[in-house]
Amino acid sequence: MSEKKVINTTAAPAAIGPYSQAVQVGETLYISGQIPLIPASMAICSEDLEEQAEQVFKNLTAIAEAAGASLHDSVKMNISMTDLSSFDTVNKVMAAFLQQPFPARACVQVSALPKGVKIEVDAIVMVKPAS
Repeated sequence: MSEKKVINTTAAPAAIGPYSQAVQVGETLYISGQIPLIPASMAICSEDLEEQAEQVFKNLTAIAEAAGASLHDSVKMNISMTDLSSFDTVNKVMAAFLQQPFPARACVQVSALPKGVKIEVDAIVMVKPAS
């Protein structure tokens, strides 16, 4: 059985609770939900949903890269938003950060997210073995 490997990078926001940025088991990377925090300051990047979504995907990318993976190798994402009327905006941002074939995905509206942000995304990423 593969061991758990904790992934941590200063290029993404530090955990704001009792969890790891990501955990890798074998060739699978589980990235915790990312909110639009700027890593250096831990401040919310903006009140604008599009800017928040861009920061979230930057954070996800940084964590994937810290594990030697690419966000392009995501197999599943879960998106939580406080207002699904902005669904098209999030789709646009996601498409700018990923390439086809896109991962499987769920997107749900929730009543609230940590720190009052508008979006949170977690991901499961395939880590290619080192050659």
